[in-house]
Amino acid sequence: MKNAFFKGHGLGNDYIALDPDELDFRLTPKNIRAVCDRNWGAGSDGILALSKSRRADFGVRIYNPDGSEAEKSGNGLRIFGRYLYATRRTRRRSFTVETKGGLVAIDLHIDKHGDASAATVEMGEATFAPAALPCSLKVKELIERPIRVGDEKLIFTGVSVGNPHCVVFREKGHPWTRQELLDLGPDLENHKIFPKRTNVQLAVPTGPHTLYILIWERGAGETQASGSSSCAAASAAVRLGLVSSPVTVKAPGGTLHIDVDEDYSLTMKGPVADVFQGRFTSSFLRSVS
Repeated sequence: MKNAFFKGHGLGNDYIALDPDELDFRLTPKNIRAVCDRNWGAGSDGILALSKSRRADFGVRIYNPDGSEAEKSGNGLRIFGRYLYATRRTRRRSFTVETKGGLVAIDLHIDKHGDASAATVEMGEATFAPAALPCSLKVKELIERPIRVGDEKLIFTGVSVGNPHCVVFREKGHPWTRQELLDLGPDLENHKIFPKRTNVQLAVPTGPHTLYILIWERGAGETQASGSSSCAAASAAVRLGLVSSPVTVKAPGGTLHIDVDEDYSLTMKGPVADVFQGRFTSSFLRSVS
């Protein structure tokens, strides 16, 4: 169907999935911002664009609401899997997807209504090497490194799960506030240490297998949940000995379950839902043409 789109969310982190070949406009940064705008467009935390792949069953390009492109998104991949199944682009429950951050495998969990209401995603391996972020620090690993934001000196752990993350831990019993996220998130995202910017997680262990995180996403800002952020925080916490795998990661939007293997291979499981399917109107199309 021409100019069709699908909107879904993973724990409140919402994306629009679509096939660019069915659109009457190109996904330029300007048009991506227009689609994602919550007042003037369809509104979302990003766009999942179906693409061709020679290495996997499907390909996806992931765009942030500011028009930039992301390498990987855990919530986005669960939504993308539901999109493929709901729009009958596949009837398979297991398939592979190529992202800019590497290949992933998706297993859909079909409920009694015939909906893919949850998915397990093999997210690849976490790495703590600066070159994978990328990061300007000339060190072997980004484990508990100092970073200064304004007058505040923080300790962060840098980790890549196919996209870059800056995890800042606080001791159990001392939760981060949303205001701290709003204050620190933009400065950490755009810190000079990260020349291509970074995603940010403010994390605190709440038990031997549990974390609570607040999330500031590169190119999107505050989000209710994030699959890749949950994977990054879980792998960093395991590396630092703060928790043990499997890790339950709680965010304002809900809970994801992360398995962290000995080689830091990551498997994420969580719910996914669709919201609606629709078509861009002729008046909207004229505004983005």
